[in-house]
Amino acid sequence: MLHSATMLPAFLLLFFMGTSIRLSETMSRDERNKLRNQVVEMFDHAYQNYMDHAYPADELMPLTCRGRVRGLEPSRGDIDDALGKFSLTLIDTLDTLALLNKTVEFEEAVRRVLKDVRLDNDIVVSVFETNIRVLGGLLGGHSMAIMLKESGQMLWYQNELLHMAKDLGLRLLPAFNTSSGLPYPRVNLRYGVRGPETRTGTETDTCTACAGTIILEFAALSRFTGDPTFEAHARRALDFLWEKRQRNSNLVGTTINIHSGEWVRRDSGVGAGIDSYYEYLMKAYILLGDDQYLHRFNTHYASIMKYISQPPLLLDVHIHKPLLPARTWMDSLLAFFPGLQVLKGDIRPAIETHEMLYQVTKKHNFLPEAFTTDFRVHWAQHPLRPEFAESTYFLYKATRDPYYLEVGRTVLENLNRYARVPCGFAAMKDVRTGSHEDRMDSFFLAEMFKYLFLLFAEEEDLPFNVEDYIFTTEAHLLPLSLSTASNSQAPPVVNSMAGEDLDDSNFEWTCPNTRLLFPDPAFPRNLREPIRSAVDKSCLRPTIHREPGMGRPPLRAQDFMANNPEHLELLRRMGVSLIHLKDGRVQLVQHATQAVSAVAAEDGMRFMQEMMELSSQQQKEQLPPRAVQIVSHPFFGRVVLTAGPAQFGMDLSKSSSGVRGFVTVAEPYNGCSELSNGEIVAGRIALLQRGQCMFAEKARHIQKAGAIGGIVIDDNEGSSSDTAPLFQMAGDGRSTDDVTLPLLFLFHKEGNILLEALKEYKEVEVLLSDKARDRGTDGAEEEDCSTEEKDHSCSTSSEPVDQSQVTTQEQTAEDSVVGEDSVQPVEGLGSYVPVDEGEEPAVDRDSGSQSADSLMADWQEDLEAFKQMEKDEL
Repeated sequence: MLHSATMLPAFLLLFFMGTSIRLSETMSRDERNKLRNQVVEMFDHAYQNYMDHAYPADELMPLTCRGRVRGLEPSRGDIDDALGKFSLTLIDTLDTLALLNKTVEFEEAVRRVLKDVRLDNDIVVSVFETNIRVLGGLLGGHSMAIMLKESGQMLWYQNELLHMAKDLGLRLLPAFNTSSGLPYPRVNLRYGVRGPETRTGTETDTCTACAGTIILEFAALSRFTGDPTFEAHARRALDFLWEKRQRNSNLVGTTINIHSGEWVRRDSGVGAGIDSYYEYLMKAYILLGDDQYLHRFNTHYASIMKYISQPPLLLDVHIHKPLLPARTWMDSLLAFFPGLQVLKGDIRPAIETHEMLYQVTKKHNFLPEAFTTDFRVHWAQHPLRPEFAESTYFLYKATRDPYYLEVGRTVLENLNRYARVPCGFAAMKDVRTGSHEDRMDSFFLAEMFKYLFLLFAEEEDLPFNVEDYIFTTEAHLLPLSLSTASNSQAPPVVNSMAGEDLDDSNFEWTCPNTRLLFPDPAFPRNLREPIRSAVDKSCLRPTIHREPGMGRPPLRAQDFMANNPEHLELLRRMGVSLIHLKDGRVQLVQHATQAVSAVAAEDGMRFMQEMMELSSQQQKEQLPPRAVQIVSHPFFGRVVLTAGPAQFGMDLSKSSSGVRGFVTVAEPYNGCSELSNGEIVAGRIALLQRGQCMFAEKARHIQKAGAIGGIVIDDNEGSSSDTAPLFQMAGDGRSTDDVTLPLLFLFHKEGNILLEALKEYKEVEVLLSDKARDRGTDGAEEEDCSTEEKDHSCSTSSEPVDQSQVTTQEQTAEDSVVGEDSVQPVEGLGSYVPVDEGEEPAVDRDSGSQSADSLMADWQEDLEAFKQMEKDEL
């Protein structure tokens, strides 16, 4: 196992080995210097107006040119919990002054903080915000003061900022006095956690990021001061969050009960409420060298990329059903994630997501606080957040692609053009109208100007080597030398992973050499162009183009086919967007303002109303799940696969015996045209792949070939009834009375079990029914069993595993899920596979009893494991 001291350079390798890749015209040195100087001028405008009009207040109100003092201005709710009457903006800006070579101003600011700032105010503040902004600001300022002192400046400095930081740390510690170790969300700076009269000590919930974004500041404080208390408390909180992750999906929820550890909000993403938890796992490994942090980050990251990442989108999911989307919009805080992916060394998805964010930025001038999957405004505010600039800087460091310098130029120009006001920079109240809000948050000075300055600055422009530091989530600078600081005074930390072996396969120790990553200089550009095109198409401005119908009747819902290019073009003109969700469903969203004309918009609204009525009709009868039972040798009915029903065709619940037959794969596999192997399919149950046409169309084609039933297998690799709600297959809007055979739906995992059995045994017989049949009641099967075997292999109970507690996402008017393979979720059975795939079941009849005993033991073990898994999930 490699030690942290040898690993730190490996993670920083990405920055040193970035090669100059000429993907577009290189920006001249003079142009970069001009932009760098512009960043400094903009910073001066913001900082000087704060000092002139607001200091010592916490923040500047740039429209009214005065300071925001908590209690004197109308309350803004939780936003004001960042304000503690401790000159927040000045402290948050300290290390920015040093980075921008403003040594005189930095020294003056430090003296002001030491003289004017009090930390013992009788005021309730956010533990999270105070930690990252104030404690982080004091530690960053201390780091810069030490750096300057070592270079012969500020010789008077005697760790005064560090003493203040420890004082503040001690004032935050009472919040960690919980049974779980998770901190209360708020604390009184003077009295700690007192009770309801101070709004502290009564809260039960906190966000994951609030509890999981402590370790960098607290560990740095411990290592600077030699007091291990702070680092120990932050580690305990992180350990608890790790223990409470959902074990099957390896995801965490957004809000957790600080006492019980129960997830209050079970949606999971990489944006608001969770974002910096993931960031701090990675950065804690880089700063502290603890292998567990890397293991945890990589485990989470694999699940993020499996469930949340839908390049270029990052969509929230449910932690217990990670294939089920939790919402159809994204918040702007996730813009930090491409930067974190750069640190991880996963450059391709970072480029893709960043490009999507850039195109949204160009459409609206700024990233809206939230935007939909078709890139339209969901929440229109923009409080001058720096996360997009942060990711732009990291991508430029990784690729040296001058394209990202142009992105930075766009950010600068938009800030000057739309946000600049006489007394600073004002947040955008609505990016659509350009209206302002009277706020300039401290993070604007702490982060935005750091990342923009670093983007355009040359190495010789910097007063120190930035590679010797790590950025906190508030962009405060902590020296990597802390990784070698002695923590021998630290008390033993209860290790939540004691006894748990670290899987070395989860450790990716080095970042890639970008020279090898991008052998083709055009590679990043090739990744960006399709995304740019996709955003452009979804955000077209209204024009006076032709009406959708061009003399023809408008498109009707019952005629719509999701795989018909002409239909898709008609939808676009009517302002209707189509989104393919990860679980295979199709979502339609209509925005009248995006239609090509008023008449087309009306057609679009009519189409959506018809589609919702059609969808509503399909949802009226929620059918129970069905079963596919493999009854042939050597399974003998002991393998039961959970299947989704169809809203058309034979109703298996009204059949006492179900439909039994041998399976065969249809050709073509998608079943969207007349079968070429109809003579083989006749009299059998056809296996079909989901996609490319409606379910009813598949059913008609196999029925015409003479099939007695059909099983549609999901084409979404990895889908399973273990992690997704079951589906009931909808019709195509027309009469389906002509479909008389049964059609069932299997997820990919369950379908693969059936396909593997067919591959291994050539002839596989299944029973399609409303529930698994007792093996002992089927006389035809009993002919395969000896009398001795009956008690073991012929009387297997196949009771469904109850998932009635599983909830599914309620559809709204804008979330009409229709179109290609339209399906609706239903409550489901479990699925279990008692046959060991690594060992061929015995077929010798002389040893049949032994084989049956072995199969029964396997089945019982797997069934118990499945039931326990369901219990854990629920």
